[in-house]
Amino acid sequence: MGSQEQDKSYDPAKAESKWYEYWMEQRLFHADPSGPGEAYSIVIPPPNVTGSLHMGHALNVTLQDVLVRYHRMCGKNTLWLPGTDHAGIA
Repeated sequence: MGSQEQDKSYDPAKAESKWYEYWMEQRLFHADPSGPGEAYSIVIPPPNVTGSLHMGHALNVTLQDVLVRYHRMCGKNTLWLPGTDHAGIA
């Protein structure tokens, strides 16, 4: 075993900057409507501007993230699109 010390806390900037560059190079955030494969999309309804964020919002976004990643790994032409407020007040 090595004597390498582990960081006390997670630094997302350290890990994610490398991966974000790779994702952009691979066009993983891009969906081509005329591209090959079956299409799959989710429109993200943001929370109401009159409320506050809570665990329900985190759960909803987590489930959407899992579904989008799964369908993307299955080779579908996948788009996760930010939408508009579902109540029409924002």
